[in-house]
Amino acid sequence: MSVDTVLFVIVAASSALLSVMMVVSREIVHSAFYFAGVLIGISLIFFLMGAFYVGIIQILIYVGAVVVLILFGIMLTRRNILLG
Repeated sequence: MSVDTVLFVIVAASSALLSVMMVVSREIVHSAFYFAGVLIGISLIFFLMGAFYVGIIQILIYVGAVVVLILFGIMLTRRNILLG
């Protein structure tokens, strides 16, 4: 096995584990951080495939903007509204 294959398997397995943790997490902030980890793992897969531009755009737009927007939305929402 080559080094690229081993790195791909490690990154893909960690992304799959983070995605499962994102779904089963009880805390929404933890789910957002797991989501950021999944998106970083996807960008690492793009880097391993040689698509550097797509990997950088993945990090800048999705991790840098979407996850931060989700976290700001969580932080600005009142807790008692969420609890009912």
